[in-house]
Amino acid sequence: MASVRQARVEDFGVVSGFEAPRRLSQATRRLAARALAGEWGRAMVRADEAFPLTEADLAGLSPMRHYARAVRRIAERAPLRHETDELLAGAATLVEATWHRAPLTPFGSVSHTTIGFDRGMRIGYAGLRRQIDERLARGDLDARGTELLEAMRDCLDAAGAWHGRYVALLEQRVAEATGAQREHAQAVLDALRPVPENPPQNFRQALQSLWMMWDFQRLCGNWSGLGRLDAMLGPYLQADLSAGRITLDEARELIAHFWIKGCEWIGQDSQNGTGDAQFYQNVVLGGIDAEGCDVTNEVTYLILDVVEELHISDFPIAVRVSPGTPERLLRRIAEVQRRGGGIVAIYNEPLILEALERFGYERAVARTFANDGCWEIIIPGQSTFGYHPFDLLWVLQQAMGLGPGGDELEGQVPDAADFESLYALFRRQLARWVESQHARLDGAHAGGGPSPLLALLVDDCIERARDYNDRGARYSVSAIHAGGLPDAANSLLAIRRLVYEQRRLSLAELLEILRTDWAGQEDLRRQVVRELTLYGNDDAEADAMVRRVYDDFTELVGQVRQRNGVLRPAGISTFGREIGWRDHRLATAFGRHRGEILATNLGPTPGSDAQGPTAVMKSFCSMDFRKLPNGVPLELKMMPATLKGPAGVEALVAIMRTFISLGGFFLHVDVVDSDLLRDAQAHPDRYPNLAVRISGWSARFATLNRDWQDMIIQRTQQRL
Repeated sequence: MASVRQARVEDFGVVSGFEAPRRLSQATRRLAARALAGEWGRAMVRADEAFPLTEADLAGLSPMRHYARAVRRIAERAPLRHETDELLAGAATLVEATWHRAPLTPFGSVSHTTIGFDRGMRIGYAGLRRQIDERLARGDLDARGTELLEAMRDCLDAAGAWHGRYVALLEQRVAEATGAQREHAQAVLDALRPVPENPPQNFRQALQSLWMMWDFQRLCGNWSGLGRLDAMLGPYLQADLSAGRITLDEARELIAHFWIKGCEWIGQDSQNGTGDAQFYQNVVLGGIDAEGCDVTNEVTYLILDVVEELHISDFPIAVRVSPGTPERLLRRIAEVQRRGGGIVAIYNEPLILEALERFGYERAVARTFANDGCWEIIIPGQSTFGYHPFDLLWVLQQAMGLGPGGDELEGQVPDAADFESLYALFRRQLARWVESQHARLDGAHAGGGPSPLLALLVDDCIERARDYNDRGARYSVSAIHAGGLPDAANSLLAIRRLVYEQRRLSLAELLEILRTDWAGQEDLRRQVVRELTLYGNDDAEADAMVRRVYDDFTELVGQVRQRNGVLRPAGISTFGREIGWRDHRLATAFGRHRGEILATNLGPTPGSDAQGPTAVMKSFCSMDFRKLPNGVPLELKMMPATLKGPAGVEALVAIMRTFISLGGFFLHVDVVDSDLLRDAQAHPDRYPNLAVRISGWSARFATLNRDWQDMIIQRTQQRL
C-alpha cells in the first residue's frame, strides 16, 4: 500500500479532466498542498511514549477517573501545532487517536455518531458546566451518576486548559511578530480567546468554536461527524454580511482553512487498507430545520466552492435535496461531482422524513436528521448508535444446506418440491437470523467503556447522569443491516429458472455444482450468465425478486421497533464486507465463482448491469425505502468523458432529479475512468491525491490495499 507523499498547488486531484475555478489565495492553496502531502500526519507523536501515565498516576482510579485523568494529561501535554499562515487554531496531534483509541487508556474510542456541536456552540462550555453543576446540586444521583458528572466537569476543565495553551501560543506570536504577521496572529487570537467557553458572536468565532470543540474530541480519540454545518454557521455569516463585517471572499478563505485542517491525519496509515480518510467526519448540508424552514444559505455554497477548488475528500458531504431544491444548488452539486472523488452525495429528504416518522420519531425531531459519520440516518446530538450487519447470501446458502447453521444438515438437499417451498425455507432461516440479531441487541449500549468527554454533547447524558455507552442518550439505536441482498435475490431467480421452470437441473444437481464451484460445467455457467437478466437492468422479474427479499427482510426487522430500550431500524449495507464475506460464500446459481467480490450495499452485482444508470436507478428505486429508516446508498461510477461541457452538468442534475422522483434514498456519484484507476494501481506515485468514493467515506486511492482497489475498479462504469 502506497502512502500519500506529494501534492502540488497546481493540481488538487484534477483527475477527471475538469478544472476548477480559482477563488482562494495562493497562500491558502499552498497550505492545502502541505496538508494533502501528509506533512502534519507524519509529524504526529505517540502519547504513551511522549508523556505516559504511570502506575502511580492511576493508582486507585476507576475506569471513568482513568479516562478523565488521560484527557487532562492530553490537554496539558499534547504537542501544539499552529502554522503561521493558518486562520484557525487547534490541532489533533496524537497517533493513538487515529487508531480508534482514547490515548493513554486501554479504552476504544467512539465513532459512528454525530454529537451536538450546535448545542455546544449555542451555550458554550460555560453553559455545559452550569448544566453539570445544576444536575449535581439537584441530587437524586447514584454513585455511578455522580462519578460521570464529575468526570464530565474534569473533561471540560481539560478542554479549557488545551484552549489556554493555544491562547498563550498566539499571544507569544503576537508579541514576537511585526507588521502583517503580527496583525494576522492577532486576528486568530481575537477569534480564539472567547470561544468555545462562551457562545460565538460572529462568523469567525463560530468557525473557531466549532473547530476547537470538534478537534479536542478528535485529539482524545473520538471520531464524530460534524453534522449540519451550514445550519450551524449560516446565521453567523448572514449577520456579519448584513453588518458589513465580512465579505464572501473572506468567509470562503476561513472555510477553506477549516477544510484544510481536516486533513491533519493524512499520512497516518491506520485503516488496514480501507483508506486514509475513514474517520467518520461527515458533513450534512441543506434541507429543512425542525420548523420546516430551508437552511440552505451562503455557507452551503461556500463549502461547495472550497471542495470544488481544493478537492479535499476528508469531509464527505451529503446534501439533503427534494423536488423543490433550487436549480442553483443542484448545479453546484453537479459541478463538484464531476470533478471526481465522490465527495458530494445526496439524500432524498422527503422520503427519509417519511421513513423516520413512520418509524416513530416526532416530525420536528426527524427534520433534524444527519448521519452517523457515514450515511446511516441518526438524530444528531441525541443518539447512541451502532449497526449490526449480516450476509443475506450466506443465509440463503445455509437454508439450502450449503453451510453450517441452517435448518437442514450441511450437505443434505432441502425438501423443496417447488420454488415456493424453497423460498419458505429461506424465509424461515432469515427470520432466525433476524431474531438472533435482535437478541444480540438486547444488551446494546449498556455498561460500555467510559466516554464522558463525548457525553457532554449528547442529550440526555447530563440529565440522566449516564454515559454515552450506558444508555445516557435520548435515543439508543442499533440498526440491523443486511448485506448481499441483491446476490441472494439473483440466486433465487436463477434457481427458480434453472430448477423449477426450465427443469434443466435438479436441485440436488445444482447444489453439487455450487459446492464444486461449477467444475466441469463451464459451458452451462456461461449460458446462465448470458441468458439471465439480473437486478440492475430495470427488469421486472429480477427487480420483483429483489423486492420480495427486501420486503421480507424489512417486515421481519420491523416486527420489533424497540426492545429493552433499544430502537432497531432496518438498514442495508456492506461497507466493503463483500471482500471478507467472499471467504465463506460458495459459488452462486447465477454463475459467479467462489471467492468473487459481489454486490456492494444494494447495488447490482458487479458487471451485471448493462442498461445504463437510469436502469440501475429504476431497479434500486423499485424498493419502498419508507420501510428502511436507517437507509441504504446507491453508488454510480460515471465515465468522465460523458460529462463534458454544460451538457455534462445538466446530465448529473437530471440524474439527481430522477433519483428523487423515483423514490431513492441516498446517492453518491463517482466520476472516474476505470483505466485511470488501473494506472493508479500500477503507478501510485503518479496519483497521490486521487480520491474515490468507497461507501460512507472517500479515500485517496493510493492508500487502499489491492482488494479494496479492485472492488472500486470492478464497479460498472456507466455512460450516458
